[in-house]
Amino acid sequence: MARYIFITGGVVSSLGKGLASAALGALLQARGYSVRLRKLDPYLNVDPGTMSPFEHGEVFVTDDGAETDLDLGHYERFTGVSARKTDSISSGRIYSNVLEKERRGDYLGKTIQVIPHVTNEIKDFLRIGGDEVDFMLCEIGGTVGDIEGLPFFEAIRQFIHEHPRGQCILMHLTLLPYLAASGELKTKPTQHSVKELQSIGLAPDVLVCRSEHPIPDKEREKIALFCNVRKDAVIAAYDLSTIYEAPLAYHREGLDQAVLDAFGISPAPRPNLARWEDVMDRIVNAEGEVRVAIVGKYTQLEDAYKSIAEALTHGGMANRVKVRAEWIDAEIFEREDPAPWLEGFNAILVPGGFGERGTEGKIRAAQFAREKDIPYLGICLGMQMAVIEAARNLAGLADAGSEEFDHEAGRKRFTPVVYHLKEWVQGNQTVARKVDDDKGGTMRLGAYTAHLAEGSKVAEVYEATVIEERHRHRYEVDIKYRDKLESAGLCFSGMSPDGRLPEIVEHKNHPWFIGVQFHPELKSKPFAPHPLFADFIRAAKEVERLV
Repeated sequence: MARYIFITGGVVSSLGKGLASAALGALLQARGYSVRLRKLDPYLNVDPGTMSPFEHGEVFVTDDGAETDLDLGHYERFTGVSARKTDSISSGRIYSNVLEKERRGDYLGKTIQVIPHVTNEIKDFLRIGGDEVDFMLCEIGGTVGDIEGLPFFEAIRQFIHEHPRGQCILMHLTLLPYLAASGELKTKPTQHSVKELQSIGLAPDVLVCRSEHPIPDKEREKIALFCNVRKDAVIAAYDLSTIYEAPLAYHREGLDQAVLDAFGISPAPRPNLARWEDVMDRIVNAEGEVRVAIVGKYTQLEDAYKSIAEALTHGGMANRVKVRAEWIDAEIFEREDPAPWLEGFNAILVPGGFGERGTEGKIRAAQFAREKDIPYLGICLGMQMAVIEAARNLAGLADAGSEEFDHEAGRKRFTPVVYHLKEWVQGNQTVARKVDDDKGGTMRLGAYTAHLAEGSKVAEVYEATVIEERHRHRYEVDIKYRDKLESAGLCFSGMSPDGRLPEIVEHKNHPWFIGVQFHPELKSKPFAPHPLFADFIRAAKEVERLV
């Protein structure tokens, strides 16, 4: 059975539990162990799928079609282990499952309570896949002391109690604030955070302390004494120049050794960190820089496009260049000429999104990239905007648009070259959807196969003619406009296996102009950059050299 590591946070939120979990997973892998990482979120939404990106950052999508927290993206990028539906749960999903069972009569008329029914449901979730890996890392969202997190902490307390000693440990992240006036790091918030944990029956085995300043030995000893942990299990977590330094930084601080010691694993296999040393070498010793404009609608919060930002970094690593991504609000181009904004960039990326706001600006960005021969990558809505731009300006459909925008406005205004997808094939089944279906979990979600045209740019980039990529959308480019668009120069170079759904378009008379209906950024990793992003940055690098 797997050994369980529960990762909690205290003092303040946004300390980097997800990054610490992912880095620890990578370090355990470096020592030869298999790992799985999962996230338990206390919010009452069933999943993040219906939440605004401004609320919770991007929605990460798994191969099997789960809409999950962005931390699962960190887990995949650092370990290469594909996340599954069973790696993400929320209070909303837990309560939904419990209430469904109650409605079915599974509880035989008993009074439904947090203990044992809700906590049992959480424990059942924790047990899934427990015999498949050496270590199961479970991150609990929020901060200890939050009222909504109490059922999770109680379930973990019971879970640890029910397993043999040495089967489960607790890793707790806290903050050591620095008071400039007195020139001191203060340990009291950490002590109070651990005391809060202890009051609900949990005791940390490893403490990870975020700090902007070095932690003196005296402070470590004080934390160890008052928090009842070993001094060598008090791990410093300093701010880093790049998140990809985290595995090496945490190893230098002794995190992986402290965890293995807590489990009593001795002697432990020595780590092979060559993968992460190569990653850091590519970042630190970059040979040049390219500028990429990301023309989007959620630009005020970079976490809304977290995976895209990281995939661009990975593309830079593949080409040994630094990528300077700059975020531009698409709505600006609805009022102003995009040329002064975009002329200094080596490439343009238009990401996904929902709703009409900002779309005319995205269309103008696609037009600028096409006319100026600047490398363009359109993702999901970014592909649809490129198709609408070609339909309007090349194929003579002046009123081309998306059915999505007509549905939003409540009246017909456009020729719908992009339409609401009502039916598609998933495996051996046909999936049907209506416009007025519930929003949650009703999109075309997860991994689907695409067939690439022989001799196309994307077939050259992928070095394959059959690929599998992750989707998250409910509107598609209408195949009935294919002939008109292809005669205007926009090739449909990737299609679903049944030939009904366009997956990729490209302009054949452009150096690098590709639109994809799926989300390639979700599968990119620092040690395995996605081929589309690697080639996109290569094309941007060529433009930079020409300039």
